[in-house]
Amino acid sequence: MTFDNTFYAFLALVIFLGIAVYAGAFSKMGAGLDDRARRIAKDLADARKLREDAEALLAEYKQKRIDAEKEAEGIIAQAKADAEEYAAETRRKLSEMLDRRSKQAEQKIAQAEANAVKDVRNAATDIAVAAAVKLSAAALKDSKGASLVADSIAAVKARLN
Repeated sequence: MTFDNTFYAFLALVIFLGIAVYAGAFSKMGAGLDDRARRIAKDLADARKLREDAEALLAEYKQKRIDAEKEAEGIIAQAKADAEEYAAETRRKLSEMLDRRSKQAEQKIAQAEANAVKDVRNAATDIAVAAAVKLSAAALKDSKGASLVADSIAAVKARLN
């Protein structure tokens, strides 16, 4: 039987593979592949963990945004309520001030009216006294009548003032 080059190439391959198996090359290649598979699995686990962390962080920031929006709405509502309360208080104080000023004006008018009535009474009294003096003086021409009239006039003036 003749052996050609193909046979020798095959025989060399079998010998090479036998030496490789004996030397543990396939187990080292398998271990290398297993190590690479473990690294890839570890990288995938790390990537999954990073993704979960990123999703948790995103959810946290979304919640913070929602909370901040609620807080801003609360601040705006409180500011509106404070502004309305301030406006109501300002209106109330203005109304009270106008009422006070109105009462003061009424009091001043009443005082002026009372002063005017008093002045009119005094003037009427003076005129009446003067008229009484003239009439009494004309009616009583002697000195006794004049002293009686003077005493009466003094008593009337004292009572009216």
